[in-house]
Amino acid sequence: QVRLVESGGGLVQPGGSLRLSCAASGLIFSITVMGWYRQAPGKQRELVATISDGGSTNYADSVKGRFTISRDNAKKTVYLQMNSLKPEDTAVYYCNGNVPRLGSNYWGQGTQVTVSS
Repeated sequence: QVRLVESGGGLVQPGGSLRLSCAASGLIFSITVMGWYRQAPGKQRELVATISDGGSTNYADSVKGRFTISRDNAKKTVYLQMNSLKPEDTAVYYCNGNVPRLGSNYWGQGTQVTVSS
């Protein structure tokens, strides 16, 4: 059974930082493209960042230069370091695991990030 478990969300003031973690189990992590998505109230879920099995990264324009995605294959964990947070970053953040060669796609349960003074 595949599980993606996010942690690290919370309430932070504008300009602050948070680090999200997603621990994976039940899948071959080393060949899985990992990503972070977010969904704000009343909006569609959107891509935040992805990191390939080879370490290539991709970011939404809105977070470039502020967020950094990374992965630790030994720990089967993907991270999202979020700096210079803005109120518009407020959303539920979801971890995603995708294995294109197997046609598999998995989601975590989400973690709330609230940026407010």
